[in-house]
Amino acid sequence: MPKVSVIIQAYNAMNYLPKTLESVLKQTFTDFEVLIINDGSTDNIIEWASQITDPRVKLISQENQGQSAARNLGVVLAKGDYLAFLNADNLWLPTKLEKQVNLLDKNPEVGLVDTWVALTDEHGKPTGTVIKTHAEGNVWKQIIERPTVICGSSPLVRSDCFEKVGLFDKKLSVSADWEMWIRIASRYSFAMIKEPLVFYRQHYNSQSKNCQKLLEDNSAVIEKTFKTVPRELQYIKRRSYGQVYLYLAWRALDNKRYQEAIDFHQQAVANYPQLFFSWNYIRQGIALMVMHWLGVQAIDEVRNFSRGLRRRILTLKS
Repeated sequence: MPKVSVIIQAYNAMNYLPKTLESVLKQTFTDFEVLIINDGSTDNIIEWASQITDPRVKLISQENQGQSAARNLGVVLAKGDYLAFLNADNLWLPTKLEKQVNLLDKNPEVGLVDTWVALTDEHGKPTGTVIKTHAEGNVWKQIIERPTVICGSSPLVRSDCFEKVGLFDKKLSVSADWEMWIRIASRYSFAMIKEPLVFYRQHYNSQSKNCQKLLEDNSAVIEKTFKTVPRELQYIKRRSYGQVYLYLAWRALDNKRYQEAIDFHQQAVANYPQLFFSWNYIRQGIALMVMHWLGVQAIDEVRNFSRGLRRRILTLKS
């Protein structure tokens, strides 16, 4: 049996899927199977998959049911002791699985091991931004306030976890992974590989661009989670909403929707007043002023300058 099952959910993703699979096949850890779950795609995925000669790769097709249903099918069919999820437009660095497997093998109390995440543009070029989190051990109290697993393509999870907590909630879409990691965190410790081993592609069609859908999904996760949170921790619920609105304000800025960003920015501090003193909130306020006085293009110019500077710094360090 393979040690690891890699589950790639794909829906009309052929612009990215070949490179994504290539990043898996280049892993230094090789004892894995790859289950590509074709969620009712209308592109040429079946023809493409028929030309793959690596016996570790399997294509499973279903009628379009959404990301959570595709992941659940992968979980049910997986044979590995450890399960890795990979969005069809993201990429892994070659040592990702090796380092995560080694950590899980040595730490039986850990149910999920995460990594840092590097952002790329639509073409897969690193922007210079690395998302770092330090949530390890018992992270349940942290993760019910805000997601500590930033990207669904980064964690490696024991298959036993799903036997204990169940499958992904099919009523959720863009936030189903957050809700799943909350359930796992209620029973297992988390660990972190403090290196950016995942490239998270940012592009126009990304689900993270749909602010209203994100708000609906995140609200559903919060309401579902806090039905079972002890009374003495119910105060975290308002903090959780504050963090969601702060995140949505950034997404609205990315979408160049100034008034929507303002509304989310105000809702963030209304729900969680302490955010007013956070650097993230202050930085967002500065970005909103730049957009107000200099126009929406100014945000892109500042961001491009910042990314270029980060790239030059990374080049100098390497």
